[in-house]
Amino acid sequence: MRHRVFNEDGEEELVFVMGWGNRWTHENVSWLIGKLTDAGYRVHAFELPTNIEDFKADWLEPVAEYVLDLEEYQLLAHSAGALVAQALDGADNHVYLSPWWGYGDDYPDRLLEAVSNVPTTLPCLPVGEMDEYTLGELATDHQIATTPRWVSPAFVRETRHAQRELLAIDHDAVVFCSLRDPVIDHRPIGERVPAEHVVLYDGGHELFSSPSRDRYVDLLLDSLEGGATIVEEQARVPV
Repeated sequence: MRHRVFNEDGEEELVFVMGWGNRWTHENVSWLIGKLTDAGYRVHAFELPTNIEDFKADWLEPVAEYVLDLEEYQLLAHSAGALVAQALDGADNHVYLSPWWGYGDDYPDRLLEAVSNVPTTLPCLPVGEMDEYTLGELATDHQIATTPRWVSPAFVRETRHAQRELLAIDHDAVVFCSLRDPVIDHRPIGERVPAEHVVLYDGGHELFSSPSRDRYVDLLLDSLEGGATIVEEQARVPV
């Protein structure tokens, strides 16, 4: 797993677990990291390996061991990164972007169950279309071209197991998601996060690739600083 620290002189620690296929060289990921560093955070960004044999060994444990050395930190996680982040300890506030706590409707359970039993770690299963409609209208050609197109049966098996073993989500967690996101199952969000802590945006799977991102970035930063109370207070403000 690759990790990099942005803004060494930042005043507060923030752990950012990126989604499957995200790279800090992607323009829209870089945009979000820039907003975080401008807000004064020292950003500890993690790139997830795109093929795994064991969820805990390959994804969870490297991040979990790293955060043990941080006395206080805020936690931001996108997509598959949120599958890792929900099992981490020690964060003051938790903000999840399009948490991948279940496969979307484009991936039927029977198919997932069948392929997960194939005994190979070879990436041989197509992940489907990862284009501007799926990711967000601001997704760049570079991002789309460098997003992997295949996963392994072992990857499916391990991620489905992790999704079934989801822990209770911190009561102050905030979730940003889009109702037209085809990648995720929204039901685990509704089962674990109060509706008043969920912020809906118009776009695809990635808030940072959505044309509406500027409308929500301040609320995202405020949620990292103040938790779910910030979202609740905004919801009570008359329009």
